[in-house]
Amino acid sequence: MALHYNLAKVHALSDNDDDFVTQIITLFVTEVPQDVMQIKLGIKTKDHKLAYSYAHKIKPTLDLLGMTQAFEEILEIEAWTKREGKRKEINDTFDSVEDQVEKAVKEIRKDFNL
Repeated sequence: MALHYNLAKVHALSDNDDDFVTQIITLFVTEVPQDVMQIKLGIKTKDHKLAYSYAHKIKPTLDLLGMTQAFEEILEIEAWTKREGKRKEINDTFDSVEDQVEKAVKEIRKDFNL
C-alpha cells in the first residue's frame, strides 16, 4: 500500500490505463529527483529564477501523485522565490519536500519494480 504517494488522480485521468500510469511514475522517478536538486542549487546560490522554474515544473506532478504536503510546500517555495526571500527562511520547507520525494521514489521503485 502506498504511503508516500497516491495514484487515484493518475488512474482517474487515464481511465485506469496501466501504460499511462507506468509512464507517469517512471517520469516521476527519473526526473523529479533531478529537478529537486536544481531547486536546491537555486536556493543555495540564491538563484531565485532557477529555483522557481523547477519548483513550478514539479508542482503538477506532486499534485497528480497525491503528495499534498509536498505540493503545498512547493507553493511556499514558489512564493519565496517571487519575493526573493532569505535562504534560511526556506531551508526547512525545501528539506521536507526533498525528503517526501525521496520516500515516494523509493516506495514507487519497490512497488513497481523499477
